[in-house]
Amino acid sequence: MTPAQLVPLVLQISIAVIVFANALRSQPGDLTYLWRRPSLFARSILSMNVLMPFLAALAAKLFHLRPEIELTLILLAVSPVPPILTGKQGKAGGNVSYGIGLLMTSALVALVAAPLSITLIGRWFGFDLHVPVAVIAKVLLISVIVPLALGAFVARAVPGFAARAAKPLTMLAMIVLLLGLVLILIATGRAILAQIGDFTLVAIILFTLAGLAIGHLLGGPEPENRTVLALATACRHPGVAVAIASVVVPGNKAITATVLLALLVGAVATGPYVKWRKKAGAA
Repeated sequence: MTPAQLVPLVLQISIAVIVFANALRSQPGDLTYLWRRPSLFARSILSMNVLMPFLAALAAKLFHLRPEIELTLILLAVSPVPPILTGKQGKAGGNVSYGIGLLMTSALVALVAAPLSITLIGRWFGFDLHVPVAVIAKVLLISVIVPLALGAFVARAVPGFAARAAKPLTMLAMIVLLLGLVLILIATGRAILAQIGDFTLVAIILFTLAGLAIGHLLGGPEPENRTVLALATACRHPGVAVAIASVVVPGNKAITATVLLALLVGAVATGPYVKWRKKAGAA
């Protein structure tokens, strides 16, 4: 196995461990949290799976952005919650149970919603695009669904072990994840820098801010739910976006670099919102 093949594998494993460790802290019923709250479920789907894909497609239709940034925004808009977002939502004062439930629900919904959205958006632009469910399912099963369900099971079966193991597992996996990201950035740094320009950064920032605003407004009256949905709507699963890109535009390295750029810029752009929600929660 070459280093180029090893690094993505290590990243997938570390992300899966982080999700598993977060699930070790879950409470009974967290995975099905949204299923018992139909109003919040509907608003979450509207925010993440309807409004954001429509907004990304509309921006591509109305504004003359580079094809790479247009496709990247669409791919991210149809992707589910990123697997490591739950911890960030909790630090910002969000409802952790809602965050875990939204992570599981959005992953399951994405199995149908992501391919359907790509097909509908493709028809809007005059293209016949189809993404097999198996392409998306592989990423989501490894990074979200299986580790989340397994962690929740362990938390119920052996709560003492789960409580002791959650923190060290999270720290170890985060260290491995950060090292892997550094290696990827070193390897793709030039490709990422090449995507900067022609309002690319502005488009990513505006897209992220729009996601924060839409999620915050649709989060409902509970402030902690608003925080969770805002971050979930603004931040998306880069692995799913890259997997779809491998089918829609196979071999296009510029798309992968733009997805990584959007990931970095989005993380910075959501920083002020996280600080604001954290202060609001403390107050």
